[in-house]
Amino acid sequence: MPITFDTNLLIYLLDMIGIIACAIAGTTLAMYKRFDLFGCILVSMVGAIGGGTIRDVMLDRHPLFWMIDLNYVFVITTTSILCQMFFHRHRDIVGILKLFDAIGLAAFSVIGLTVALSVGASPLVAVMMAVLTSIAGGIMRDMICNEIPLVLQKEIYISASIIGSCLYLGLGSFSVDDWIKQSVALTSIFVIRMLAVRFDWHLPSIELRKSTNK
Repeated sequence: MPITFDTNLLIYLLDMIGIIACAIAGTTLAMYKRFDLFGCILVSMVGAIGGGTIRDVMLDRHPLFWMIDLNYVFVITTTSILCQMFFHRHRDIVGILKLFDAIGLAAFSVIGLTVALSVGASPLVAVMMAVLTSIAGGIMRDMICNEIPLVLQKEIYISASIIGSCLYLGLGSFSVDDWIKQSVALTSIFVIRMLAVRFDWHLPSIELRKSTNK
């Protein structure tokens, strides 16, 4: 008997995983910056649902997903409060942020891609929505906390999302089940991101140097 999964349930679970991961990352950064209780919750909200909100606005999906399913707001708020209770300010802030950012990156990339495809977007637009969903919230979170966003540095970040999204689309041409495509994309994005963190991989920068005439 072939293995079957409820694709909608799997996508919802992925979304909640990404929400929780980004809420933890946002709260941890806000705590490090000494924000108060509600400041931490606000930062976690922006980081967790900011990317999906911009995606839905651009794809003209209304009402916004978190307005019709208040579980998102409840989960983010609860996660932020628990994080503030049990995570000490002086723990490894960089390690925590990069781990949960990687989880959020993988989950939200898959969510953004599948949502865009479900409304009939082209593969190129779907990949763009995958990237947008996975990075926009983190960018806004870091800007609120007066930090240079990771994605704007030479980190292997956007490229991991693009590679995972392309793998998803490539497997689609072979009539692979949706849950397999999602699992492959999710795993590849997370592994690429964590390998980049572990081995300090960075994208090269293009530097233009003025030539001097002798």
